[in-house]
Amino acid sequence: MKYWIGVVSRDHIEVGRAGGFIQLCHGKEAPLRRIAAGDRIVFYPPRQSMHAGAPLQAFTAVCDMRPEPAYLADMGNGFTPYRRNTRFLPSGIAPIAPLLDRLSFTRGQRNWGYAFRRGYFQITSTDYEVIATAMGVVDSDRVAA
Repeated sequence: MKYWIGVVSRDHIEVGRAGGFIQLCHGKEAPLRRIAAGDRIVFYPPRQSMHAGAPLQAFTAVCDMRPEPAYLADMGNGFTPYRRNTRFLPSGIAPIAPLLDRLSFTRGQRNWGYAFRRGYFQITSTDYEVIATAMGVVDSDRVAA
């Protein structure tokens, strides 16, 4: 099992939650292929909406990737992003500020937000556990602390 951060606006996360799917990196297929069935993805939305809204600076959702492959979805106006089915886990919202010194990808980084510019990236099981604990993730498959 691997653990990932996905950087997606909050409104897009909620559309995915309602439909049981995720999209990454503006609908590219390659990121979805790298993530295996059973992997966990923690979502960090930089803003409420893709082009608007106040900065959130919090982790807002966690999901468990399903085994089905990526598929194209027609969203109209010629936009056909790739999606993957997933199961969103019960969780709360966790601001990142109290976790900055505990996460390997932000600890000691003055410009800690730079890591999130990649759109998605793999994290350690320890990083996942710190975030999942802060979010109150309800999941029987949690790693040992």
